[in-house]
Amino acid sequence: MQEHIGPDQALAELRCRLQDGLAEARLDKAQLVARVDIARTTVFAALKDGAPVPSARTVAVLGAALKLPVQELLDLQRQSSPRADMEAGDACGPGQPLAEWDPHDLEVHPAGVQSTLDADGARGRRMLSGYVRRTHDGLLATAVHDAVQGRSQMVVLVGSSSTGKTRACWEAVQPLAEKGWRLWHPYDPSRADAALEELHTVGPRTVVWLNEAQHYLGDPRLGEQVASAVRTLLNDQERGPVLILGTLWPEYADLYAALPTPGSPDPYSSTRELLAARTVLVPDTFDAEALQVARSLAQQGDRLLADTLTRTTAEGRVAQDLAGAPELLRRYEHATPAARALLEAAMDARRLGVRLHLPQAFLIDAVDDYLTETDYDALDENWVEESFADLARPVHGKQTPLRRVRHRPARRLTAETPAGGGSGTTAGAGPVYRLADFLEEQGRTVRRALCPPASFWFAAHTHLTDPGDLHFLGLAAERRRRLQWAHRLYRQAIYQGSVDALQDLAEMRWKVGDVQGAGDLAQRAAEAGSTSVLRWFAEGLEELGDLKGAELQWQKLADADQAGALFRLADLRERTGDREGAEAVAQSAADNGDSSVLRELALRRDTVGDRTGAEALAQRAYDAGDAKAIGHLAVLRQKAGEPKAAESLAQRAADTGDTSVLIRVADLRMDTGDREGAQALCQRAADLGDTGALIRLAGLRAADGDHEGAEVLMQRAAEADNTWALGRLASLREAAGDLEGAEALAQRAAEAKDTRGLFRLASMRLETGDRQGAETLARRAADAGDHGVLFRLACLRERAGDHPSAEVLAQRAVDTGDPGALLRLAGLREEAGDRAGAGTLIQRAADRGDPEALLRLAGLREETGDREGAEPLVRRAADAGHPAALIRLASLRERAGDREGAETLARRATDSGQYTAMISLAVVREETGDRTGAETLARRAADTGRMSPLTLELDGQANTALLRYFPHGLDPDGLPSPPWTEAVPAMDSQNGE
Repeated sequence: MQEHIGPDQALAELRCRLQDGLAEARLDKAQLVARVDIARTTVFAALKDGAPVPSARTVAVLGAALKLPVQELLDLQRQSSPRADMEAGDACGPGQPLAEWDPHDLEVHPAGVQSTLDADGARGRRMLSGYVRRTHDGLLATAVHDAVQGRSQMVVLVGSSSTGKTRACWEAVQPLAEKGWRLWHPYDPSRADAALEELHTVGPRTVVWLNEAQHYLGDPRLGEQVASAVRTLLNDQERGPVLILGTLWPEYADLYAALPTPGSPDPYSSTRELLAARTVLVPDTFDAEALQVARSLAQQGDRLLADTLTRTTAEGRVAQDLAGAPELLRRYEHATPAARALLEAAMDARRLGVRLHLPQAFLIDAVDDYLTETDYDALDENWVEESFADLARPVHGKQTPLRRVRHRPARRLTAETPAGGGSGTTAGAGPVYRLADFLEEQGRTVRRALCPPASFWFAAHTHLTDPGDLHFLGLAAERRRRLQWAHRLYRQAIYQGSVDALQDLAEMRWKVGDVQGAGDLAQRAAEAGSTSVLRWFAEGLEELGDLKGAELQWQKLADADQAGALFRLADLRERTGDREGAEAVAQSAADNGDSSVLRELALRRDTVGDRTGAEALAQRAYDAGDAKAIGHLAVLRQKAGEPKAAESLAQRAADTGDTSVLIRVADLRMDTGDREGAQALCQRAADLGDTGALIRLAGLRAADGDHEGAEVLMQRAAEADNTWALGRLASLREAAGDLEGAEALAQRAAEAKDTRGLFRLASMRLETGDRQGAETLARRAADAGDHGVLFRLACLRERAGDHPSAEVLAQRAVDTGDPGALLRLAGLREEAGDRAGAGTLIQRAADRGDPEALLRLAGLREETGDREGAEPLVRRAADAGHPAALIRLASLRERAGDREGAETLARRATDSGQYTAMISLAVVREETGDRTGAETLARRAADTGRMSPLTLELDGQANTALLRYFPHGLDPDGLPSPPWTEAVPAMDSQNGE
């Protein structure tokens, strides 16, 4: 490198080297940002021509990330600054260039630790979140500005632990790095000794870093001397400008500021004078404005802030959470076996649905099976006290891994408040504890695939009393196939008053064929106010064919005035042949103001051909005030050959505003060939303002050859903004050769979000061979929001045998945002028996990267025995995000003998929401003859708890496999449970047993 070059040349050379390094590393700027602890805008500016000179720290970090000679880059950076010569002359005194400092070496708390390998194979790099500026940052910025202008300054930030004081100081001095300032952080051999030793040698443009200033100013031996030396430095203009930054907890600031009582010693006189008017308060919490900025940064990709905001938005303790998270994780990972077991029991309780406050007795009893035999035997008599005390020690931000919660007494007056007052508290059931929010989230991640051991379930059954907690744990046990524990926890929840548990236990009993037990539970749930369980039971009995039993349940629901129950009861009696009973139920409903049951029963009888019975019921419904019944009566009279009566009834309905009955009777007259009568009725409906009747009448006129009359009627409907009429009128204009007028009408309809007219015109033009005109109209329909119109045109041509045009149109559909068009056209060809043509289209779609097409093509190759050729296609589909591709790929890997790879893929599929992936792999493994391996995979799938009853209901293969492998469920240790039966207890039995 040249020894003496100008600033512009040096900056150009610096940027050139950074850009070349980026290219050689085969990275883009965004990827580089992900590898360094520097803001995105800073990285982009450092590489952008014309931007300001990057700071030395930025250059050093980027150079290291790109594996470039850092010292040469720093030399270029210094020569790029117009103040380089002047700054070189200031390089005296203690400290080192500010740009060379790592924030963590200055005691800035990391907000996270990188858990994955970076480009250099390093793990565990400490990370900082994005920075949110608050009020105190403005005051710091003013001090920095004054220092740059040549006026020495001192600021001490005062705030509680981990409120962001040190980070604020670090962010404030960053502009000084570009100006060549140094930073000195005295700490060796002790902070006070180091400061006093070299404060008199501090030179201009130096930041003196006094983090945790109580160690300097509060030292009982040297503190006052340090304070005096700092005051001297601030007042020494020859050694200025300097910037002195410190941090203090409020209790120390108060101590140093307090005036001594007369006659007593004054141990902090110099310190008090030094700090006067130089302290700035840092609030404990983020205010609304700061939280909004933090959310914005999170939305821009700051995962550390995004994570902490899930826990801290309510109280605003963002800085404390960021500072404490890494230490909480360390405490968990390095805890004693007993303390770690307590944390894991708490993690499992929270992730399985137990509320925030966990009884100590539950945690103590849950611990046993979390410990190895060796660790369990090593427990001493004081392990409980020692473990809870250890977990109560706070980390940064006053957070503790597991803290005791004190019940806040209620102060609200209620009817039960004693007249004589009192505290309003009751004796608790023992101490309760709360797990740190960060560790709770860690538990949801690191333990998500694990099922708690037996001691956890025993402890929950023994010590938890909240019905909601017990119900959620019952659900968690059922989802993990721990069926016997699910049954017991549901029972316990029922004993504590959970109606939801009644329903879930009823469903469990139903699944094992205990209809009587399920019915008893459903009845108890209904008595407790949850009649939906009874409805479920009645429907289940109907599916089993027990219509008499179902009728009894519907009667109970009807007696409870449940909506729809009377109709279901009437319908059931009708189906079992009890017509009189059905009518009695329907009449009872009508007597109570619901005549719809009579009407619906009339419709059912009409459907089976009993018009006389249907008419009688419809008449009764009408007599009971059901206006809708008149339409049904009119239809029945028309069918019975009484057109005058039908017309009279239809007119009565029309007089009440319902012209649809006239149209329905008109349709029946058309079916019998009475076109004149049909037109008369349509005309009457049209005269009453029914535009649909105008369209129907226009159709009749056109069918009679009166195209001019039909167009007049269609025009009237169109003028009423009936979009269907506009489209039909457009078709008439098209047929008459008025293409421009046709397009204008269809466009009017499209602007009202009805593109059917454009589609019909496009179809008509396609039939005449005008494919370009058809495509133009189709694109206009797409612009109006109908993106499937091109494919529908392709279907028309395909069915007409014009395969080339169909393919062209399908391709156009793909190009305009309908990626599945080619594949759907392939489906049509398969249905028509053209497998070769379908395969060609599938290949074309796959060539475009359509993941569904890739899977279909892979399937075709598998059918021909080419599994080796199928796998790359499935892998491409998986890479493109197809949800089922990972499962298919796992199956292929399994059949190829790569079991480890297959399991990895199945886990990925599970994490992406394909919860039955591991079961699907188990089925494949069993097909290869390994039943034991299949059961192992099925057990892992069950342990995740991801397979809810609904998931299994939707995936019959997975449900069948689990029933085959573990017909009676699993024990907590994962072994198949032996057959078991447990009766459902009465509600008042002790402990639900």
